[in-house]
Amino acid sequence: MGGVAVDDGAPGVKAPDGGWGWAVLAGCFVITGFSYAFPKAVSVFFKELIREFGVGYSDTAWISSILLAMLYGTGPLCSVLVNRFGCRPVMMVGGLFASLGMILASFSTSIIHIYLTTGVITGLGLSLNFQPSLIMLNRYFSEKRPLANGLSAAGSPVALCCLSPLGQVLQYQYGWRGGFLILGGLLLNCCVCGALMKPLVAPMTKDLGDKGIEKKKVKPKLLDFSVFKDGGFVIYTVAASIMVLGLFVPPVFVVSYAKELGNEDTKSALLLTILGFIDMFARPTCGVIAGLKWVRPRCVYFLSFAMLFNGTADLIGSQSKDYASLVVFCIFFGISYGMVGALQFEVLMTIVGTEKFSSAIGLVLLMEAIAVLVGPPGAGRLLDATKNYMYVFLLAGCEVVLSAVVLATCNFLFIKKKPSAPADKLESITLTDDCNTKMCSNRAEGNDDEEKGEREEQEKMIKEEENKDNEGIDDVRPKSVTVDSQEVERFLKEPQPNGNMAASPETSL
Repeated sequence: MGGVAVDDGAPGVKAPDGGWGWAVLAGCFVITGFSYAFPKAVSVFFKELIREFGVGYSDTAWISSILLAMLYGTGPLCSVLVNRFGCRPVMMVGGLFASLGMILASFSTSIIHIYLTTGVITGLGLSLNFQPSLIMLNRYFSEKRPLANGLSAAGSPVALCCLSPLGQVLQYQYGWRGGFLILGGLLLNCCVCGALMKPLVAPMTKDLGDKGIEKKKVKPKLLDFSVFKDGGFVIYTVAASIMVLGLFVPPVFVVSYAKELGNEDTKSALLLTILGFIDMFARPTCGVIAGLKWVRPRCVYFLSFAMLFNGTADLIGSQSKDYASLVVFCIFFGISYGMVGALQFEVLMTIVGTEKFSSAIGLVLLMEAIAVLVGPPGAGRLLDATKNYMYVFLLAGCEVVLSAVVLATCNFLFIKKKPSAPADKLESITLTDDCNTKMCSNRAEGNDDEEKGEREEQEKMIKEEENKDNEGIDDVRPKSVTVDSQEVERFLKEPQPNGNMAASPETSL
């Protein structure tokens, strides 16, 4: 059996839901960790950069902002490259860019060089890894996709717990330049993860008969804007953009909030560790729940519940007056934050399907990039104006709650219930198989009819020749001679002297 490697998510290729898919999941776990945790881990070096280049904290904060902007804002470009070249080549080139940016940053002589190398080049490289890894995960998993998304999303808190302490050790041992150089080498593992993204193999169509059946392959669009015709996608994009305005605000300000209440630096920083630890287990657990038969058809509403849970936690956490209440807030925020992280791309995959997901995720990330650049800085300005963290958390909670209401209400009012994607695929495959079977049977019936007609013609010709022979014998045979049928049968059954049976009554007479 021959096969052709495809990387366009052809509908004829069934998701294996295992096998090599677990290797793909491992690669997605690492890529997700680098993509989300690296912008936060780089902040460990900010004090050294401030001392080296004589700049302020706001100047160094732009490094993480540019990284996130590149990660989200280059989504459409990444979609075009994936649809043109496939996931594996794009990811391996992206790994080289991510590593090259950090290596070049170690030779920087100004903060502008850090913006261009760590911010732009490394950010672009992480983007070229993050989006294709989600696309491949969607192609390799169908029935187990919620669990796969949950496990993949768990890479973010795990990497954050590892990269931040590692960055502190590297800064202490080798300085910021040596630390950047080593992190650049560490990012080369993105190339290894990209090599794991093996395209799915579809069986070739066999020729049936002389003509065969030719399978037409439709060339995918580089960026499919038809997803905006889908009402579910538009609702999701609007809700996700509103959510991102407030989703990332509490992790940015919770440590400063604790310090404002009079807690020590070490004790305040422990809050992020608690949040990350809870988030680490919440994501795969939520993936398991989302895969249940009763929950999966309603995963959009499950995501709405997670967003509502997250926004409510922000609203209640805004009233915290001591360290214990902040710990409780971080526990509930970590649970809801993990739920949102595990469900957001699972819901998008369910809405648009495998074929359009590569374009849909790029457009969604572009819209979220605008919100990412507006949300935390806007909260910072509100803090400067009010000097009160309560209003910052109240604003973030209201934004996330509003996004949950928009997603749930609009889907309930405007979206009709559609059959699940896996069922549609199975049905299309079954219909295709039935059509092929009918074509084969019709072809076989046609061949049988032709052979039957040839046999009838041959039998007809033989009968005509026998009739002619009989007419000649009747002419020679005297009319007075009569033949008794019983005597003929007896004669045929009796053995002849040569041991053979008579061939026909006419020759024996």
